[in-house]
Amino acid sequence: MDAGALFVLKSKEIGSWVHCGYHLTTSIVGPPLLSLPFAFTLLGWAGGVVSLAAAALVTFYSYNLLSLVLEHYDQMGRRQLRFRDMANQILGKYIHVHFFFHTDKFYSYSACATAAAIHIGTSSSSSPPKEYSVPGDDTADRLFGVFNAVAIIATTCGNGIIPEIQATVAPPVKGKMFKGLCVCYAVVLAAFFSVAISGYWAFGNRAQGLVLSNFVDSGRPLVPKWFVLMVNVFTILQLSAVAVYSKFDCWQVYLQPTNEVLEGTFGDPKSKQFSARNVVPRVLSRSLSVVVATVIAAMLPFFGDINAIIGAFGFIPLDFILPVVFYNMTFKPSKRSLVFWLNSSIAVVFSAIGAVAAVAAVRQMSLDAKTYRLFANV
Repeated sequence: MDAGALFVLKSKEIGSWVHCGYHLTTSIVGPPLLSLPFAFTLLGWAGGVVSLAAAALVTFYSYNLLSLVLEHYDQMGRRQLRFRDMANQILGKYIHVHFFFHTDKFYSYSACATAAAIHIGTSSSSSPPKEYSVPGDDTADRLFGVFNAVAIIATTCGNGIIPEIQATVAPPVKGKMFKGLCVCYAVVLAAFFSVAISGYWAFGNRAQGLVLSNFVDSGRPLVPKWFVLMVNVFTILQLSAVAVYSKFDCWQVYLQPTNEVLEGTFGDPKSKQFSARNVVPRVLSRSLSVVVATVIAAMLPFFGDINAIIGAFGFIPLDFILPVVFYNMTFKPSKRSLVFWLNSSIAVVFSAIGAVAAVAAVRQMSLDAKTYRLFANV
């Protein structure tokens, strides 16, 4: 067992359903929600609300199934700490789930984004002209836009560390993850719908991939400059705090899958968790990964497009498809049961959606690449 896994297991004695709710919430509610108004522009009012509600419902259901599968293997003495471990155990040793994107989050800026959108929308002097028609030159454009939006919503609802979170729960586990998910989704629904609806209402189909960009129109701030600065500072501080905090956090539930690779490569399971042998490589390797990610993010001015690609290639398979497949393969429900057919339907439908969304996301980025340049100030 590598150093990362051992450090996760050290938290087992203190994890409660409150811890579950906190970590689930902070691992879902994050910067991708700032793309939700843009997703609504591609779907319209009805399509946006229905798609966001459906994504929240399906992920809530799939995360509960995933928790049951994890608990089942734990009771059998085969505890699963990561999606990769689950894939090895359930699907076979030649099939792995590699997922390299996870942003740990806090959601104070969602309230700021909502407040700013409402202020701009209600101000006759600063409110931009609004149009709620779905953009697109033809049916194909609008159809690809729909799948692009679905992929963005999938990213917003995605969570890549359910196994790590459940691994920190003190026994007995039964019921704690469900309570934590209930707490999490109470916050998720409030944050997601407030930002999505207020942003789309305020800017219509002019909402950009990052709704914060709408707060400045042709160089003119639509809200006080200090407010724009405050929202951006909140976002930067949140991301920076998590990057630093997760280096020393004894629970280790915030480890991104990429950091797991770093932990396994540079960590020493025989040394103490906070010994110089483990702390120094961890700080250096994770700092370097944060710097690289920051440079790439600044280089590509496609916040909404990148969210769509991550959703199509990462979160749709990981959070919409694999949990129901894991459940059916683990518990083998009767083929006449509602659960079997519901899970099978979810897997088939979202596999098709994911395939088309992947094409739509790559297509949209290639189109936008003709407009922007690297490190563009947008």
